[in-house]
Formats: sequence, C-alpha cells, structure tokens
Amino acid sequence: MRSLVIPALLILLVVASPSAAFNDGQNASSRTATAQLDSTSAAEMSHEAAPSGDTESPAQLGEGHEAPGTSTEEAQAEENGSVLEHLAHHLLDSDRYDLFGYSIQLPKVKGDFSFLGPEYTAGFQITKHMIGLLIASLLVIVLVIPAMGRTRHGEVPKGFGNFLEVLVVFVRDEVVYSNMGKEHGRKWLPFFLTLFFLILFSNLLGLIPWGTTPTGNVNVTAGLAIASLFGVFFAGVRQHGIKYIATFIPHGVPWYVIWLLFPIEVFGLLVKHFALTIRLFANMLAGHTVIGVFLALILTPFVAFASVPGAVAISMLELFVAFLQSYIFIMLGSLFVGMAIHPH
Repeated sequence: MRSLVIPALLILLVVASPSAAFNDGQNASSRTATAQLDSTSAAEMSHEAAPSGDTESPAQLGEGHEAPGTSTEEAQAEENGSVLEHLAHHLLDSDRYDLFGYSIQLPKVKGDFSFLGPEYTAGFQITKHMIGLLIASLLVIVLVIPAMGRTRHGEVPKGFGNFLEVLVVFVRDEVVYSNMGKEHGRKWLPFFLTLFFLILFSNLLGLIPWGTTPTGNVNVTAGLAIASLFGVFFAGVRQHGIKYIATFIPHGVPWYVIWLLFPIEVFGLLVKHFALTIRLFANMLAGHTVIGVFLALILTPFVAFASVPGAVAISMLELFVAFLQSYIFIMLGSLFVGMAIHPH
C-alpha cells in the first residue's frame, strides 16, 4: 500500500498546487486593480471638491467646527473595514503567512514553468494554501502510512493508530468495496485513502490557530475533482479499452438519437465532478465565514456575550463537516469510478 499511496499523493499535489498559485495571482491582480481604481476615484473627487472663490474649506472653519456625525461615521466605517479585512485575510489565499503574530513573506519559485500556462514563464508564487497542502501531505506521510504499515505487519494498533484503523476500515468496507466491489476496490483503495486523508487534514487545518484551509480555495477543490475525473477515464479505458466510449450510449437507443445523447452523457459526467468541486469549496468557505462573523460580533456591545459561545458551537459543527465532506467526496468519487468499471 505504501508504494501506491505516495505516487497517488504526488499526483494530487501536482494537480492541486499550481491551481492555488493561480488563485493567488488572480487575487493579487484584483487587489492591484481595485487599489488603482480607488486612488483614481479619490483624486478625481478631491479635484472636483477643491474650494473656489470665497468658499471656506473645513480647515478654514477652525478646529472646533468639525462637521456633525463625521467622527461617528468614520469610526463605523473603520470598524466595518477591519471586520471585512479580517474575514478576507482568513479566507482568501495570500503570498504571506501569519504565524505567532508575524507576517512572513513567502518566496517565489523562479524558473520556466510555461507548461503550466503563460503566466508561469518567470516562475510562480508560493502561497499559504500551497503551504497548507504541503502540511496536509506531510501529515498523511508521517501519521497515516507508518500506522497502516505497523498494522499490516500484524501489530495491534494503539491510541491514534487505532483511530486511523477505524477510518481506514470504514473507507475500505463501506465506501470503496461497496461501490466498486472487492476485486477492483482493492486496486483503488490506496488512491481513495490518500484522497480521503488529504482532504480531511486540509479541512482540519483551518480549525487550529494560525492554520489555513486549502479546500476553501475553489482552485484546489477543482484540482482534486480533476484528479478524480482522470481516475474515472483511466478506470474505464483500462477495463473496456476503446469500447469505453460506447458506455456513454444507452442500450436500445435508435441510431438517429445517438448524436444527441452522447454529448449529454459526457457533459453529465463533467457536471458531476463540477458539483464535487463546488460542494467541498462552498461548505468549507461558508463554515469559516460563519465562524469569522460570530467572532466579529464581539465588536457589537449588545451581542458580544453570545459571540464566543456561538463561534464555539459553529466550530464543533465545522469539525463534523470536515469529516462529512471528506466522506462525501470519496464516496461520490469511488461511485463514479465504479460506474466506469461496471457501466450497467
């Protein structure tokens, strides 16, 4: 199993990591464009509002003649801005990683990576979601693989290894074998176990201090879904050869309807994996958004006493969702692969 888990893990990282960097580039471009637009708008407004003739400016009115309500509105705007900035900083990808109160600038990998796209000609930026994926991958290698190796050699698991064995047996018997059969499921078990624990650790990282949630990035979940889609095509072609194309055509359909049903069936398979992408991304993003909103309510005097208990309750729910979404992803992924192997 160890010899198959590590290659599967590397495949997932190759697919998912560059997509996280692409998302960071998009965010950086968007922030730059927004800043430029704001500065341009501010310059135009100041030019239009410049005093002319005998009109007195606020500075000429004296220090004691501050416009009524100005300080309150500015304080409220500053408070709202800090909350939104905190949420965006926690949820979005970035080229900086905050750790123990320090903001660490992540390096940029230089080199010609044009095979990933024209924007990677000069290299790509390491982002915090890529760091999160790397940490989750190391956890799989350091924690899961040695524990399963000791179990395979006949040792009785203890403590954390016992918990991992429960998860592995559940994924094997209730998910992979039930959707693909024992014969084919045994071959695909390392892939789906790797997928399960990689998603699970990525989900859980966002619940610890200074952690980040790579699965809250739609590009990462898209990369994982693409890896599952490649698995479907690989399983179908390996099992049926070129005849796998015929599985997209229902039996008994008249020949003059095939041209219409074939693209619909192919499009349906793509939509299924698009749903995998959005389901995992939306659930993880929404959960962390709700937790951030509850914590931001501390700034509101009337509901501050309920914000922390509410955030704790949502965190407990998010812990359950982290396991649930990992299960749903591999359950549907193994189901799609099983349908490619046994189409009817």
